[in-house]
Amino acid sequence: MRETFVRARNALLRTLYTSLLKKVLFLMDPEQVHDDSITVGKFLGKCEFTKHLISSMFNYRHPSLCQTIAGITFPNPLGLAAGFDKNALLTDILPSVGFGHMEVGSITGEPCSGNPKPRLWRLPQSRGLVVHFGLKNDGCIVIAKRLRHKTFSIPLGVSIAKTNSEKTVPTQAGIDDYIKAYTHLKDIGDYITINISCPNAFGGEPFTEKHKLDRLLKAIRKIPSSKPHFLKMSPDLTHQQLDDIIRLAKKYDLTGFISSNLTKKRNFSTLLDENIPPKGGISGKVMNELSNRQIEYLYHRTKGKKIIIGCGGIFTAEDAYEKIQLGASLLQMITGMIFEGPQVISQINQGLVRLLKKDGFSTISDAVGVRSRNR
Repeated sequence: MRETFVRARNALLRTLYTSLLKKVLFLMDPEQVHDDSITVGKFLGKCEFTKHLISSMFNYRHPSLCQTIAGITFPNPLGLAAGFDKNALLTDILPSVGFGHMEVGSITGEPCSGNPKPRLWRLPQSRGLVVHFGLKNDGCIVIAKRLRHKTFSIPLGVSIAKTNSEKTVPTQAGIDDYIKAYTHLKDIGDYITINISCPNAFGGEPFTEKHKLDRLLKAIRKIPSSKPHFLKMSPDLTHQQLDDIIRLAKKYDLTGFISSNLTKKRNFSTLLDENIPPKGGISGKVMNELSNRQIEYLYHRTKGKKIIIGCGGIFTAEDAYEKIQLGASLLQMITGMIFEGPQVISQINQGLVRLLKKDGFSTISDAVGVRSRNR
């Protein structure tokens, strides 16, 4: 009876969102909609009544979705990716929406206003976004102060990056900026993500180069922290680059990878929109295949010994389940929620329970990597 109610609730909410609210929102400037969503979410998170109300509308729990990974208990595998809650303003409301974890940032050593506007575009035909924010955030000192004395009802990941500035282009300056953010934030939340893959910043993605990444990870390791550490990577990396990164992940005992960030490529047959902006990284459905190939490669090359968080192109339970079967233990999304509505989190989680039962699995962990292992 409960499962039937949740399905009916989600179907109604999806219809209301896609038929009414989405049509209105998609007439508005996308960055303004994002900013307004942050304002509304922050307001809803201040009151216990509104949090319970939102939870009754969107949340879904099932024991087969719960996992303990790297000492952290995740009530379900689906989290909010970094890039939405850039300034960590939504940590009170996100658990009520149904996420199993949340990642804030990316947060940099210095405050950053980001790239000039416009810097966010929708691709309605391709079901994606073009993002050129350029690491807009309040900086590590302000955000650390905002979070330091808070408690969180679901796991919190803190994503750090180097400030989008000409001053951080030299390698040592970039490392120093990462270290400043890391030092202020390392004791906050449950895990740390080192974002080496922002496609929209001065200097590109220098820390995908093995010698520079080695120096960065060596500097980070000198600062004591017992928390899990993940690398967030570009989907555009070659196998040689991935192999170099895997070796460094083993050398510095990193917990795993987030696969993946935005793509800079424009040569996809699934890119159906005209006049796609030349600048910025692309998210959404076009990312699905890129992310899946990288997940499978990472799982195979690490023999499943590193935790993979799959991100890119998740719109349905089937999308999520494919990533899990290829090797992802956890998942993250943003764009699917924007196109499908916030109830999609519950729809995906309930769908995962159905797919697990269909294949005879008791938990998410049982299904991780089964397709990669069988190839």
